Amino acid sequence: MPAVPPQPGPSAPAPQAPPPAPAPDPAPARRTAFAEGFDQVRAAATTEPGRLRIIGAALALLVVLFGAVTAWQSEERAGAADDVLHKSQPLSSAAADIYLYLADANTTASSGFLAGGQESADSRKRYEDDIDRAAAGLVRAASNSDPDSPAAKTVAELNTLLPEYKGLVEQARTYNRQGFPVGGAYLRYANEKMQEEMLPKAQNLYTSENQRLRADYADATPYPWAAIGLGVLALAALAWAQHRNYRRTNRVLNHGLVAATATATVVLLWLVVGHTVARAGLNDSYDHGVRSLNVLHDARIASLKARGNENLTLVARGAETVTVTDGRTGEKVTLDAYDHDFDQDMDALGKGLAQASGLADDDKGEKPVTAAQGNMKVWKERHAAAREQDDFGNYQAALNRVIGGKGATGECFDSVDHNLSLALTHEESEFRQSAGDGLDAMTGLSVGAAVLAVLGAASAVLGIGRRLSEYR
Repeated sequence: MPAVPPQPGPSAPAPQAPPPAPAPDPAPARRTAFAEGFDQVRAAATTEPGRLRIIGAALALLVVLFGAVTAWQSEERAGAADDVLHKSQPLSSAAADIYLYLADANTTASSGFLAGGQESADSRKRYEDDIDRAAAGLVRAASNSDPDSPAAKTVAELNTLLPEYKGLVEQARTYNRQGFPVGGAYLRYANEKMQEEMLPKAQNLYTSENQRLRADYADATPYPWAAIGLGVLALAALAWAQHRNYRRTNRVLNHGLVAATATATVVLLWLVVGHTVARAGLNDSYDHGVRSLNVLHDARIASLKARGNENLTLVARGAETVTVTDGRTGEKVTLDAYDHDFDQDMDALGKGLAQASGLADDDKGEKPVTAAQGNMKVWKERHAAAREQDDFGNYQAALNRVIGGKGATGECFDSVDHNLSLALTHEESEFRQSAGDGLDAMTGLSVGAAVLAVLGAASAVLGIGRRLSEYR
């Protein structure tokens, strides 16, 4: 047989690539603690014990928050009321006193100048006392003013002007004793410095202190609506929790929740009643104290300015004039400047006394004001008589009617000033009484609210805990 050549065998299969490895599963996203806590709370809310724990925590938090806000707002208003009584109003009165002392010193200086070499020791002492009291008042105002504030700047300027004014008065007195007419010019220059520079700055200081006083009133009198709202919300939540407890257990009372409700009710009533009484007292102290004091201060300032202008009318003897329009004829007339200012000051005094009489709420406050009105009427009559003598050329007779003894206008001025001082003392007492009552109504409220709120929260937790114990 012929040989058969070898045949090729079946070819081996080509090698295949291994299958790709499966991709690893993505790592789960990391959850926040808040999300996990929320899930836990949601899971707990599906069971009654979990719901009770959530309710207990919410009630405790709400009661504590109510107590904290009550304590905060009460403390804030009590502090403002204390500032009204012990800081703002005394500083306002001190600023008014600075103005009064400066104006009285100016008036006394002009009276002493008219007396010439016959100036009494009492007049000299009154002038020196006024200057010393004004300087002491400026020191107190500087110590109570905020650095770099407008009030501090005003006080510094007055401290600079006061010795300048005093030096001018001393020069006027020196020349007057020697009989030199230039003494009158120095006195008029001193009066100009007082009227145009010092008294306006003192008025600005008084105005700024009054603004601070009104700001403290604005902080002390509003109702604490945030605390009241939280109190109502806390009582509503406690009532709902007790109603829920009754529906699920048929038990009328839960001692812990009842105690929490009682403490929250006490705090809310204390808050509302205390602030209502405090608000009434503070408003009364403003209406029948601060307003009357402001009007009386203005009236007293007007009387001092009128007296100073009356004296300067005789000092200047027509050297200073002013041109005004006659209200009846419309013609221009020339008047003595100081006498014209005297008439304006007396008009301001009359309006101030009428307003003070309307604000007086008892006989003790009205009586001195009525007496001052009578004194002012006589003063105007005596002043008219003195001006008549001066117009006729009887200078000495006019001088006697102004700075003389009995029957002079100085007697009327002293009576007006004395009666206004009595009225101011009475209204100051009324203010302190009413403002003190308002402050006393808030005494202990902040601390008491905080303590009662903690007790209320603890009672709510204990009440819920008593209910939870039934599931163990």
